[in-house]
Amino acid sequence: MAGADGVAAPSKRLHDAPPGRRPGGVARIGPCLPAQFARLVREGSCRAVDEGDLPPETDPGLLARYVTTLAFGIAVQAASGVCRDELRAMTDAALRNWPL
Repeated sequence: MAGADGVAAPSKRLHDAPPGRRPGGVARIGPCLPAQFARLVREGSCRAVDEGDLPPETDPGLLARYVTTLAFGIAVQAASGVCRDELRAMTDAALRNWPL
């Protein structure tokens, strides 16, 4: 279950749960979910470029793939038991390169 800051606390039972159902309501990620997430990020990035919130040279497709890779990679790390401080450090390092 996620804490107040939205970072999921690792569960020792995670790997013991049956496929498709994980403790705390975390379901197995289906093959379409990353594509749907990337599509939403791309649409938001396009709007942000159009509205001047991101530089005009921003590639919305590349930015969407970057954010999707980061988000799902951190989710895997969290599920594997990586501590909150390390997850934040990874996020901070990635955001230092923002925007693409």
